[in-house]
Amino acid sequence: MTVVPVVDEGLGNSAYLVDLGDGRALVVDVSVDLRATSAAAGRRGLTVAFAADTHLHADFVSGARQLSAGHGAQVLASADGQREFEHRGLHDGDEVDLGGLRLRALGTPGHTHEHLSFLLLDDDRPLGVFTGGSLIVDSAARTDLVSPDQTEALARAQYASLQRLIELPDAVAVWPTHGAGSFCSGPPGVDRVSTIGREKAANPLLQVESEDAFVKELLGSLGSFPAYFHRLAEVNRRGPALRDRAPSLPPLDVEALRSMEAELIDVRPAAHFAAHHVPGALSIPLRAAFASWLGWLAPNDRPLVVIRDPDQDPDEIAWQAAKIDYRFTGELTGGTEAWAAAGQPVEGLPMIRPGEVAGAVLDVRQESEFEGGHLPDAQHIELGSLPDRLAEIPRGPLVVMCGHGERAMTAASLLQRAGRRDLAVLSGGAADWSAATARALEAG
Repeated sequence: MTVVPVVDEGLGNSAYLVDLGDGRALVVDVSVDLRATSAAAGRRGLTVAFAADTHLHADFVSGARQLSAGHGAQVLASADGQREFEHRGLHDGDEVDLGGLRLRALGTPGHTHEHLSFLLLDDDRPLGVFTGGSLIVDSAARTDLVSPDQTEALARAQYASLQRLIELPDAVAVWPTHGAGSFCSGPPGVDRVSTIGREKAANPLLQVESEDAFVKELLGSLGSFPAYFHRLAEVNRRGPALRDRAPSLPPLDVEALRSMEAELIDVRPAAHFAAHHVPGALSIPLRAAFASWLGWLAPNDRPLVVIRDPDQDPDEIAWQAAKIDYRFTGELTGGTEAWAAAGQPVEGLPMIRPGEVAGAVLDVRQESEFEGGHLPDAQHIELGSLPDRLAEIPRGPLVVMCGHGERAMTAASLLQRAGRRDLAVLSGGAADWSAATARALEAG
């Protein structure tokens, strides 16, 4: 038996491919972007026979239904999730014969009401537990995604679920879905897998003296999360649309684009956007975190059109959108060069080095990042909430910053299309500014 984690660095999640030893496989919490999982199965000559979901995911579209339709996999999920597509509904204590190995459902509510963990057994010997959004490395997944008025009750359920899980033997492997980089997590760690014994010894949430202390600690660690989380759980409950082909970016020429009321998503690197871009375009550079920021800032009720560099992979762009239930209408053929060649206007945004910062600064990092160190007198508004808080930013010259420049460029593009023209983007972060300031002081 081999368990292969398939990590999505951008969403901060891990799916798992389990080689059952007879040419068949189980997958757990796989997204609709099946490319990496299919490749891992193909390398091992495996056919996916079972697709298990620990809960109704809010941060990605599940691939379980697609595996059922395309590969005949049996979908395993909580009966309490009331999914509206064919699956085997499981309750606490139910077991599934995997052919030599068994999978036992453990009711572990907290992250969601219907959450299950799956204990993998060889005869009666527990090998590991797929904990989904319950026990995760050095923490527990957040409990505020269902409804604000249920957050505390779910946190108390999460406490009970963790207490149940740590009754398993210390050697049992812990295979969580959410991890470093996931907005579903509490404070992210570095490691993505663990053991029951390690978590009992090192997980801060398991060191607290009471349920009340646990709730206070967990809820105090929660930051903001993307807006699309509010709708994806229902997409996964009803059943994601089945695909007969991979998502794509159909070509659109300048005239076609001008005739549309589309949202332009410029995925080029921040420096390229700074040099020239189509007025009104939203800068979301293509990187691991692209899907999260697309779902946080771009509408899902109007056409979305991509502007990219020729060397950027259109399949990657389309799949990152698809895994959060977004679809691009197409891409501008020839990009900004074609737009300018057709006589259409372009504009730019200056980027500055850390030693050139002067005047007002807007820091758009997450709260925890800002609290970890920031420029003196910097105004702080998280990027995700910026569209609703533009009126809070004073007029006048403004430097926008984040950790490296990508989120700052996104923020500047939002400000620019709201009418601001006195903007600059810092190509670096607080640490770079500190280093540049120290060098300037040393130089006298």
